[in-house]
Amino acid sequence: MLFILFQASTEKRKKAWLLEVLFLTVFVFFLSGKLNAGVLADDAVKYAVALLPTPVLNTPHFADVFGGSDGKTLRMDKENKILELEFISFPQTVFNIEEVIKKGTKVIYKITTDDYPYSSQKGYFVDARFVKVLTERPPNRLRQMPPQERIIFNLLSAQGSSYLWGGNWKDGIPEMLSYYKPTYALSEQIQARWILKGFDCSGLLYYATDGYTPRNTSSLVNYGLPVKIADLNMEEIVQKVEPLDIIVWIGHVIIILDKERVIESRLKYENHEGELAAGVRIRALKEVLRETWQKRIPVDSYAHEVGEGRNKFVIRRWFGHIEGQQYE
Repeated sequence: MLFILFQASTEKRKKAWLLEVLFLTVFVFFLSGKLNAGVLADDAVKYAVALLPTPVLNTPHFADVFGGSDGKTLRMDKENKILELEFISFPQTVFNIEEVIKKGTKVIYKITTDDYPYSSQKGYFVDARFVKVLTERPPNRLRQMPPQERIIFNLLSAQGSSYLWGGNWKDGIPEMLSYYKPTYALSEQIQARWILKGFDCSGLLYYATDGYTPRNTSSLVNYGLPVKIADLNMEEIVQKVEPLDIIVWIGHVIIILDKERVIESRLKYENHEGELAAGVRIRALKEVLRETWQKRIPVDSYAHEVGEGRNKFVIRRWFGHIEGQQYE
């Protein structure tokens, strides 16, 4: 009788043990499934598309740039440049998400994009609040060249804008004041920089062409067709140029409006002070050529070598001469 009771008790314990093992197995499987689902969800986050004009920085530390430790300091160098700003992507720009970075309550994406095909050791980053995340790659932003009249209108409308390193959005991005809210009232000048209002030299052209032209001068020096200017004097060059030709070297671009005027955005204009010291200005073509000639030699191709210690510039004709250009 005792043996039978013992055997029954053993069977009960065995069944209880099997139930515990089964329950634990199910629980582990369920938990594993949830964790794997999370991993798959993260892995599926591969792409994003800009919903707004989106600042692209070369650092993930957005809050350090816009606010800093006291919440009111905008990080700038001695020339008031925000060196962390690379450019402002147009709405509908497509990003490849390379990494998801959490900064407190904020999410930052490390990205690449066809709209900014330049190598970087630091990488490029966007704030997740500016974009919509997608699991499948959408088509790239439609890049369509505006007509010449529209480009010139855009250029003229930017006259008087401030110089902003990395800037290419005329009215700035007001959302920066809510996404990175300053803890104190800002001066008008600092607030304009905080919302990234203004242009650098190539950003002015990028804005005027609705983001069609290359964003950096390193690409613009070979963009379009060469205007043959080597060994010509200034008057001969003036007769050869056409509207929207660009005077360019690595570091700066000047846009020709007609045979008398150019427009450009500079950090500093020589021999000028106050409101004329920086920003987007219309200037006389001959004045600009004369000034450029003092420091640079005209060449037909930027690949051409010049004497040691000498610098060079080219003039490129791109409007209507780029394969695949489409017009509105």
